[in-house]
Amino acid sequence: MRVLTAIPVYNEQDHIEPILHEVLRYASDVLVVDDGSTDATPDRLKAFPQIQVIRHPTNRGYGAGLRSAFARTIEGGYDGLVTLDCDGQHEPCRIPEVARPLDRHDIVSGSRYLKVFDPGQSPPEARRRINVEVTRWLNERLGLNLTDGFCGFKAYRRTALERLRITEEGYAMPIQLWVQAVAQGLSIIEVPVPLIYLDESRAFGGALDNADYRLKHYRAVLDEALRSNGFPTDAATEARA
Repeated sequence: MRVLTAIPVYNEQDHIEPILHEVLRYASDVLVVDDGSTDATPDRLKAFPQIQVIRHPTNRGYGAGLRSAFARTIEGGYDGLVTLDCDGQHEPCRIPEVARPLDRHDIVSGSRYLKVFDPGQSPPEARRRINVEVTRWLNERLGLNLTDGFCGFKAYRRTALERLRITEEGYAMPIQLWVQAVAQGLSIIEVPVPLIYLDESRAFGGALDNADYRLKHYRAVLDEALRSNGFPTDAATEARA
């Protein structure tokens, strides 16, 4: 199976080089989607001529970076795609492990809560609370059994990506992804990956830095994705009760 490994980045000058050195140990086809970095990230990438680079002229968002990776996977005729973040939360040595179930499933999603690798690690309280809440929404509305709705360490079959129509360009993109995956009848499996938080100072940007606002935004994205894909909304569900 020919698999592309993609890393969406934005202003990752301090992390990009060590991460890429490690990723290249486990993946032969590597893509970095530079989402409009304004720091030295573009210069750092010049040291890796063997990798593919897509650069967005301006910062568009996490979901936009993944959309570009999806498109390159399809256009390049790859059989699958693995995505991971550049902030040290995902261990490149686990790329083959995350990709392996693609022989049986359309989407393989890492879960930081299926298995405890390090009892000393814990997520920031607000992030964990929101992840738990949104994961509960997804399970209740879509009939899923997810334990981690927001892990960016994933693998996809190209044939699955060809059936998705992702438009959400921000951090809420995974919510739209899950709704479309269920609507398309895609096969989904979670695999355990370590919970690692090295830099709790990272921000979402703008109003999303407020946890309550972020949760309301995620709910709005979920409701719209449900409507757009033919699922009943809360109001429709209540009307039939």
